[in-house]
Amino acid sequence: MIAPFAIARLPRIELGAGRIARLPAIAAGFGRRLLMVTGGRSLRATPQWAALLSALREAGIESEVIRIAGEPSPDEIDAIVQAQADRAFDVVVGIGGGSVLDAAKAIAGLLRPGNSVMDHLEGVGPELPYRGPATPFIAVPTTAGTGSEATKNAVLTRQGPDGFKKSFRDEALVAEYAIIDPDLLATCPPPLIAANGMDALTQLLESYVSARANPITDALAWQGLVAVRDGLLAWYEGGEAAAAGREQMALAALLSGICLAQAGLGSVHGLAQPLGSFFPIPHGVVCGTLVGAATRVNLEAMRERAPDHPALAKYARVGRLFGGARDADEAGAQESLLQTLDAWTRRLALPPLADLGVADHDYQRIVANARGSSMKTNPIELSDAEIERVLRLRFSAPADGAARGG
Repeated sequence: MIAPFAIARLPRIELGAGRIARLPAIAAGFGRRLLMVTGGRSLRATPQWAALLSALREAGIESEVIRIAGEPSPDEIDAIVQAQADRAFDVVVGIGGGSVLDAAKAIAGLLRPGNSVMDHLEGVGPELPYRGPATPFIAVPTTAGTGSEATKNAVLTRQGPDGFKKSFRDEALVAEYAIIDPDLLATCPPPLIAANGMDALTQLLESYVSARANPITDALAWQGLVAVRDGLLAWYEGGEAAAAGREQMALAALLSGICLAQAGLGSVHGLAQPLGSFFPIPHGVVCGTLVGAATRVNLEAMRERAPDHPALAKYARVGRLFGGARDADEAGAQESLLQTLDAWTRRLALPPLADLGVADHDYQRIVANARGSSMKTNPIELSDAEIERVLRLRFSAPADGAARGG
Protein backbone atom coordinates (compact mmCIF):
# COMPACT_ATOMS: atom_id res chain seq x y z
CA MET A 1 0.00 0.00 0.00
CA ILE A 2 1.16 3.51 -0.86
CA ALA A 3 0.23 6.04 1.78
CA PRO A 4 -1.52 9.15 0.43
CA PHE A 5 0.76 12.11 -0.31
CA ALA A 6 0.74 15.44 -2.12
CA ILE A 7 3.38 17.29 -4.13
CA ALA A 8 3.30 21.07 -3.87
CA ARG A 9 3.94 23.50 -6.69
CA LEU A 10 7.44 23.78 -8.12
CA PRO A 11 9.13 26.41 -10.30
CA ARG A 12 9.81 25.86 -13.97
CA ILE A 13 13.40 24.63 -13.83
CA GLU A 14 16.14 25.63 -16.28
CA LEU A 15 19.35 23.78 -15.40
CA GLY A 16 22.58 23.72 -17.37
CA ALA A 17 25.83 25.54 -18.08
CA GLY A 18 25.20 28.94 -19.66
CA ARG A 19 21.52 29.01 -18.66
CA ILE A 20 21.95 32.47 -17.12
CA ALA A 21 21.76 33.80 -20.70
CA ARG A 22 18.06 32.90 -20.66
CA LEU A 23 17.30 35.32 -17.83
CA PRO A 24 16.62 38.51 -19.87
CA ALA A 25 14.11 36.78 -22.15
CA ILE A 26 12.40 35.06 -19.21
CA ALA A 27 12.21 38.29 -17.20
CA ALA A 28 10.86 40.21 -20.19
CA GLY A 29 7.92 37.83 -20.25
CA PHE A 30 6.71 39.43 -17.01
CA GLY A 31 7.32 43.07 -17.94
CA ARG A 32 10.01 45.73 -18.26
CA ARG A 33 10.58 46.81 -14.64
CA LEU A 34 12.83 44.47 -12.68
CA LEU A 35 14.02 44.51 -9.08
CA MET A 36 17.24 42.52 -8.75
CA VAL A 37 18.40 41.28 -5.34
CA THR A 38 22.05 40.21 -5.14
CA GLY A 39 24.70 39.39 -2.56
CA GLY A 40 27.37 41.70 -1.28
CA ARG A 41 29.96 41.62 -4.03
CA SER A 42 31.11 38.22 -5.32
CA LEU A 43 28.83 38.06 -8.37
CA ARG A 44 29.67 41.63 -9.34
CA ALA A 45 33.33 40.71 -9.77
CA THR A 46 32.56 38.12 -12.45
CA PRO A 47 32.25 38.56 -16.23
CA GLN A 48 28.71 37.19 -16.02
CA TRP A 49 27.54 40.26 -14.12
CA ALA A 50 28.52 42.82 -16.76
CA ALA A 51 27.19 40.56 -19.51
CA LEU A 52 23.87 40.14 -17.69
CA LEU A 53 23.37 43.88 -17.17
CA SER A 54 24.15 44.52 -20.82
CA ALA A 55 21.73 41.82 -21.95
CA LEU A 56 18.97 43.23 -19.73
CA ARG A 57 19.45 46.69 -21.25
CA GLU A 58 19.35 45.24 -24.74
CA ALA A 59 16.08 43.52 -23.86
CA GLY A 60 14.63 46.88 -22.87
CA ILE A 61 14.45 45.99 -19.18
CA GLU A 62 14.88 48.68 -16.54
CA SER A 63 16.47 47.20 -13.42
CA GLU A 64 16.97 48.37 -9.84
CA VAL A 65 19.61 46.48 -7.83
CA ILE A 66 19.53 45.84 -4.07
CA ARG A 67 22.32 44.13 -2.13
CA ILE A 68 21.85 41.71 0.75
CA ALA A 69 24.87 41.01 2.94
CA GLY A 70 24.55 38.07 5.31
CA GLU A 71 21.38 36.39 6.50
CA PRO A 72 18.40 38.73 6.04
CA SER A 73 16.49 40.02 9.05
CA PRO A 74 12.79 40.94 9.21
CA ASP A 75 13.75 44.58 9.79
CA GLU A 76 15.89 44.58 6.64
CA ILE A 77 13.07 43.12 4.54
CA ASP A 78 10.56 45.63 5.89
CA ALA A 79 12.93 48.54 5.19
CA ILE A 80 13.46 47.44 1.58
CA VAL A 81 9.74 46.97 0.98
CA GLN A 82 8.99 50.43 2.40
CA ALA A 83 11.76 52.04 0.33
CA GLN A 84 10.35 50.53 -2.86
CA ALA A 85 6.70 51.22 -2.02
CA ASP A 86 6.23 53.74 -4.83
CA ARG A 87 7.82 51.53 -7.50
CA ALA A 88 5.71 49.18 -9.61
CA PHE A 89 8.01 46.24 -10.37
CA ASP A 90 6.86 43.53 -12.76
CA VAL A 91 9.28 40.87 -11.54
CA VAL A 92 11.83 40.26 -8.77
CA VAL A 93 15.04 38.36 -9.55
CA GLY A 94 17.21 36.94 -6.77
CA ILE A 95 20.78 36.11 -7.81
CA GLY A 96 22.97 34.77 -5.01
CA GLY A 97 23.20 32.26 -2.22
CA GLY A 98 20.37 30.95 -0.11
CA SER A 99 20.15 34.08 2.04
CA VAL A 100 19.81 36.27 -1.03
CA LEU A 101 17.12 34.04 -2.51
CA ASP A 102 15.22 34.00 0.78
CA ALA A 103 15.37 37.79 0.97
CA ALA A 104 14.25 38.18 -2.65
CA LYS A 105 11.40 35.73 -2.06
CA ALA A 106 10.14 37.71 0.95
CA ILE A 107 10.48 41.03 -0.88
CA ALA A 108 8.56 39.66 -3.87
CA GLY A 109 5.82 38.54 -1.53
CA LEU A 110 5.43 41.90 0.19
CA LEU A 111 6.10 44.55 -2.46
CA ARG A 112 2.45 44.69 -3.53
CA PRO A 113 0.62 44.21 -0.21
CA GLY A 114 3.20 46.43 1.54
CA ASN A 115 2.74 45.09 5.08
CA SER A 116 5.41 43.87 7.54
CA VAL A 117 6.89 40.41 7.16
CA MET A 118 6.41 40.04 10.93
CA ASP A 119 2.70 39.62 10.20
CA HIS A 120 3.44 36.25 8.62
CA LEU A 121 6.53 34.78 10.32
CA GLU A 122 5.81 31.43 11.92
CA GLY A 123 5.91 31.34 15.70
CA VAL A 124 6.88 34.96 16.43
CA GLY A 125 3.98 37.20 15.45
CA PRO A 126 0.26 37.15 14.76
CA GLU A 127 0.84 34.59 11.96
CA LEU A 128 -1.74 36.23 9.74
CA PRO A 129 -2.66 34.35 6.56
CA TYR A 130 -0.79 35.66 3.55
CA ARG A 131 -3.24 37.10 1.02
CA GLY A 132 -0.81 38.45 -1.60
CA PRO A 133 -0.61 39.26 -4.35
CA ALA A 134 3.04 38.34 -4.81
CA THR A 135 5.25 39.86 -7.47
CA PRO A 136 6.53 37.15 -9.85
CA PHE A 137 9.90 35.84 -8.63
CA ILE A 138 12.83 34.30 -10.51
CA ALA A 139 15.52 32.48 -8.49
CA VAL A 140 19.11 32.18 -9.72
CA PRO A 141 21.39 30.44 -7.18
CA THR A 142 25.12 31.15 -7.16
CA THR A 143 25.90 28.59 -4.45
CA ALA A 144 24.94 24.93 -4.12
CA GLY A 145 23.38 24.24 -0.75
CA THR A 146 20.06 25.51 0.50
CA GLY A 147 17.82 24.67 -2.45
CA SER A 148 15.87 27.87 -1.76
CA GLU A 149 15.22 28.16 -5.48
CA ALA A 150 12.69 25.31 -5.15
CA THR A 151 10.90 26.14 -1.88
CA LYS A 152 8.10 28.35 -0.62
CA ASN A 153 10.12 29.33 2.47
CA ALA A 154 11.80 32.67 3.05
CA VAL A 155 13.94 32.08 6.14
CA LEU A 156 14.67 35.25 8.12
CA THR A 157 16.94 35.67 11.13
CA ARG A 158 17.08 38.00 14.09
CA GLN A 159 20.32 37.31 15.93
CA GLY A 160 21.02 37.83 19.61
CA PRO A 161 19.91 36.56 23.03
CA ASP A 162 16.24 36.87 22.01
CA GLY A 163 16.91 35.94 18.42
CA PHE A 164 15.03 33.63 16.11
CA LYS A 165 15.25 32.01 12.70
CA LYS A 166 11.76 31.66 11.26
CA SER A 167 10.04 31.22 7.91
CA PHE A 168 7.66 33.34 5.92
CA ARG A 169 6.05 30.48 4.06
CA ASP A 170 3.38 30.36 1.35
CA GLU A 171 2.74 28.63 -1.97
CA ALA A 172 2.50 32.04 -3.63
CA LEU A 173 6.20 32.64 -2.84
CA VAL A 174 7.43 29.75 -4.98
CA ALA A 175 9.59 31.04 -7.84
CA GLU A 176 8.05 31.12 -11.30
CA TYR A 177 11.44 30.07 -12.69
CA ALA A 178 14.55 28.58 -11.13
CA ILE A 179 17.59 29.10 -13.35
CA ILE A 180 20.45 26.86 -12.19
CA ASP A 181 23.70 27.56 -14.02
CA PRO A 182 26.72 25.62 -12.68
CA ASP A 183 29.03 28.23 -14.23
CA LEU A 184 27.81 30.72 -11.61
CA LEU A 185 29.28 28.47 -8.90
CA ALA A 186 32.84 28.69 -10.21
CA THR A 187 33.96 31.42 -7.79
CA CYS A 188 32.74 29.70 -4.59
CA PRO A 189 35.67 29.39 -2.12
CA PRO A 190 36.34 26.01 -0.46
CA PRO A 191 34.80 26.89 2.95
CA LEU A 192 31.56 27.89 1.23
CA ILE A 193 31.58 24.75 -0.91
CA ALA A 194 32.03 22.66 2.23
CA ALA A 195 29.30 24.31 4.32
CA ASN A 196 26.73 24.55 1.54
CA GLY A 197 27.50 21.09 0.23
CA MET A 198 27.00 19.55 3.64
CA ASP A 199 23.76 21.51 3.98
CA ALA A 200 22.53 19.92 0.74
CA LEU A 201 23.64 16.49 1.96
CA THR A 202 21.84 17.03 5.26
CA GLN A 203 18.64 18.13 3.54
CA LEU A 204 18.68 15.12 1.25
CA LEU A 205 19.36 12.67 4.06
CA GLU A 206 16.79 14.20 6.40
CA SER A 207 14.15 14.28 3.66
CA TYR A 208 14.92 10.68 2.74
CA VAL A 209 14.26 9.42 6.29
CA SER A 210 11.58 12.01 7.12
CA ALA A 211 8.29 10.96 8.67
CA ARG A 212 6.63 12.58 5.62
CA ALA A 213 8.78 10.97 2.93
CA ASN A 214 6.94 9.53 -0.07
CA PRO A 215 7.94 7.57 -3.18
CA ILE A 216 8.63 10.70 -5.23
CA THR A 217 10.79 12.40 -2.61
CA ASP A 218 12.59 9.11 -1.98
CA ALA A 219 13.52 8.88 -5.66
CA LEU A 220 14.65 12.50 -5.86
CA ALA A 221 16.55 12.38 -2.56
CA TRP A 222 18.36 9.24 -3.65
CA GLN A 223 19.45 10.84 -6.91
CA GLY A 224 20.60 13.87 -4.96
CA LEU A 225 22.63 11.73 -2.59
CA VAL A 226 24.30 10.05 -5.57
CA ALA A 227 25.16 13.51 -6.90
CA VAL A 228 26.66 14.53 -3.53
CA ARG A 229 28.72 11.36 -3.41
CA ASP A 230 30.08 12.02 -6.88
CA GLY A 231 30.38 15.79 -6.69
CA LEU A 232 31.10 17.35 -3.32
CA LEU A 233 34.66 16.26 -2.58
CA ALA A 234 35.64 16.53 -6.26
CA TRP A 235 34.50 20.16 -6.35
CA TYR A 236 35.94 21.01 -2.93
CA GLU A 237 39.38 19.61 -3.68
CA GLY A 238 39.67 21.13 -7.16
CA GLY A 239 41.58 19.60 -10.03
CA GLU A 240 40.31 18.10 -13.24
CA ALA A 241 37.07 16.78 -11.74
CA ALA A 242 36.02 20.09 -10.15
CA ALA A 243 33.81 21.29 -13.00
CA ALA A 244 31.92 18.00 -13.14
CA GLY A 245 31.62 18.03 -9.36
CA ARG A 246 30.19 21.53 -9.50
CA GLU A 247 27.47 20.37 -11.91
CA GLN A 248 26.62 17.43 -9.65
CA MET A 249 26.29 19.72 -6.63
CA ALA A 250 24.10 22.20 -8.52
CA LEU A 251 21.73 19.30 -9.14
CA ALA A 252 22.05 18.00 -5.57
CA ALA A 253 21.17 21.39 -4.07
CA LEU A 254 18.13 21.75 -6.32
CA LEU A 255 16.90 18.27 -5.44
CA SER A 256 17.47 18.94 -1.74
CA GLY A 257 15.23 21.99 -1.96
CA ILE A 258 12.50 20.07 -3.76
CA CYS A 259 12.65 17.28 -1.20
CA LEU A 260 12.61 19.45 1.89
CA ALA A 261 9.68 21.42 0.50
CA GLN A 262 7.68 18.22 0.06
CA ALA A 263 8.85 15.95 2.89
CA GLY A 264 10.28 18.17 5.61
CA LEU A 265 13.57 17.83 7.45
CA GLY A 266 14.77 16.60 10.84
CA SER A 267 16.76 17.18 14.00
CA VAL A 268 19.74 18.89 12.37
CA HIS A 269 17.54 21.66 11.03
CA GLY A 270 15.58 21.74 14.27
CA LEU A 271 18.83 22.60 16.04
CA ALA A 272 19.95 24.94 13.26
CA GLN A 273 17.16 27.35 14.15
CA PRO A 274 18.34 28.26 17.67
CA LEU A 275 22.03 27.88 16.85
CA GLY A 276 21.74 30.29 13.93
CA SER A 277 19.63 32.69 15.98
CA PHE A 278 21.62 32.84 19.21
CA PHE A 279 25.08 32.66 17.60
CA PRO A 280 26.52 34.18 14.39
CA ILE A 281 26.98 30.75 12.79
CA PRO A 282 26.25 30.32 9.06
CA HIS A 283 23.44 27.86 8.43
CA GLY A 284 25.51 25.48 6.31
CA VAL A 285 28.21 25.28 8.97
CA VAL A 286 25.63 24.28 11.59
CA CYS A 287 24.22 21.55 9.35
CA GLY A 288 27.60 20.26 8.28
CA THR A 289 28.98 20.00 11.78
CA LEU A 290 25.87 18.33 13.25
CA VAL A 291 24.74 15.83 10.60
CA GLY A 292 27.01 12.99 11.73
CA ALA A 293 26.13 13.37 15.40
CA ALA A 294 22.40 13.74 14.72
CA THR A 295 22.41 10.63 12.52
CA ARG A 296 24.13 8.69 15.30
CA VAL A 297 21.54 9.77 17.88
CA ASN A 298 18.63 8.99 15.54
CA LEU A 299 20.01 5.51 14.95
CA GLU A 300 20.49 4.90 18.67
CA ALA A 301 16.96 6.07 19.44
CA MET A 302 15.34 3.91 16.76
CA ARG A 303 17.33 0.81 17.69
CA GLU A 304 16.21 1.24 21.29
CA ARG A 305 12.55 2.24 20.83
CA ALA A 306 11.56 1.38 17.24
CA PRO A 307 13.73 -1.49 15.96
CA ASP A 308 11.38 -2.08 12.99
CA HIS A 309 11.40 1.56 11.87
CA PRO A 310 11.70 1.80 8.04
CA ALA A 311 14.23 4.63 8.34
CA LEU A 312 16.80 2.16 9.71
CA ALA A 313 16.89 0.39 6.35
CA LYS A 314 17.12 3.74 4.57
CA TYR A 315 20.12 4.81 6.64
CA ALA A 316 21.75 1.48 5.80
CA ARG A 317 21.12 1.99 2.10
CA VAL A 318 22.79 5.41 2.23
CA GLY A 319 25.69 3.85 4.16
CA ARG A 320 26.20 1.37 1.32
CA LEU A 321 26.05 4.22 -1.21
CA PHE A 322 28.63 6.39 0.52
CA GLY A 323 30.81 3.82 2.23
CA GLY A 324 30.90 1.25 -0.52
CA ALA A 325 29.97 -1.51 1.95
CA ARG A 326 27.59 -3.17 -0.49
CA ASP A 327 27.67 -6.55 1.23
CA ALA A 328 27.40 -5.23 4.79
CA ASP A 329 24.42 -6.12 6.94
CA GLU A 330 22.11 -3.35 8.10
CA ALA A 331 24.05 -2.49 11.26
CA GLY A 332 27.36 -2.57 9.40
CA ALA A 333 26.05 -0.30 6.66
CA GLN A 334 24.70 2.16 9.23
CA GLU A 335 28.08 2.25 10.93
CA SER A 336 29.70 2.83 7.54
CA LEU A 337 27.44 5.86 7.05
CA LEU A 338 28.44 7.27 10.44
CA GLN A 339 32.11 6.79 9.66
CA THR A 340 31.70 8.51 6.29
CA LEU A 341 29.87 11.49 7.78
CA ASP A 342 32.52 11.89 10.48
CA ALA A 343 35.31 11.59 7.92
CA TRP A 344 33.74 14.17 5.64
CA THR A 345 33.20 16.54 8.56
CA ARG A 346 36.94 16.41 9.26
CA ARG A 347 37.98 16.47 5.60
CA LEU A 348 35.84 19.53 4.89
CA ALA A 349 37.22 21.30 8.00
CA LEU A 350 33.84 21.96 9.60
CA PRO A 351 34.47 23.35 13.09
CA PRO A 352 33.05 21.89 16.31
CA LEU A 353 30.54 23.87 18.33
CA ALA A 354 33.12 24.98 20.88
CA ASP A 355 34.99 26.80 18.10
CA LEU A 356 31.75 28.51 17.07
CA GLY A 357 31.13 30.18 20.42
CA VAL A 358 28.80 27.59 21.93
CA ALA A 359 29.37 26.59 25.56
CA ASP A 360 27.85 23.71 27.51
CA HIS A 361 25.80 26.15 29.62
CA ASP A 362 23.99 27.07 26.36
CA TYR A 363 22.62 23.56 25.83
CA GLN A 364 19.39 23.99 27.78
CA ARG A 365 18.43 27.16 25.91
CA ILE A 366 19.27 25.61 22.53
CA VAL A 367 17.31 22.42 23.21
CA ALA A 368 14.30 24.39 24.49
CA ASN A 369 14.11 26.24 21.16
CA ALA A 370 14.80 23.31 18.83
CA ARG A 371 11.31 21.90 18.49
CA GLY A 372 10.14 23.80 15.41
CA SER A 373 8.63 22.38 12.25
CA SER A 374 11.79 20.54 11.19
CA MET A 375 11.96 18.51 14.40
CA LYS A 376 8.37 17.36 13.83
CA THR A 377 9.37 15.33 10.76
CA ASN A 378 12.44 13.72 12.31
CA PRO A 379 11.98 9.94 11.85
CA ILE A 380 11.64 9.47 15.62
CA GLU A 381 10.75 11.89 18.38
CA LEU A 382 13.86 12.67 20.38
CA SER A 383 13.89 13.44 24.09
CA ASP A 384 15.53 16.61 25.38
CA ALA A 385 18.42 14.47 26.61
CA GLU A 386 18.89 12.98 23.14
CA ILE A 387 18.83 16.39 21.49
CA GLU A 388 21.42 17.58 23.99
CA ARG A 389 23.53 14.52 23.18
CA VAL A 390 23.73 15.70 19.56
CA LEU A 391 25.26 18.95 20.81
CA ARG A 392 27.67 17.16 23.14
CA LEU A 393 28.87 14.85 20.39
CA ARG A 394 29.94 17.88 18.36
CA PHE A 395 31.13 20.11 21.17
CA SER A 396 34.80 19.56 20.39
CA ALA A 397 36.92 17.99 17.64
CA PRO A 398 37.46 15.47 16.23
CA ALA A 399 34.16 14.15 14.93
CA ASP A 400 34.70 10.60 16.13
CA GLY A 401 31.36 9.75 17.71
CA ALA A 402 32.58 10.12 21.31
CA ALA A 403 30.61 12.49 23.53
CA ARG A 404 32.50 15.53 24.77
CA GLY A 405 31.76 18.72 26.59
CA GLY A 406 30.89 17.36 30.03
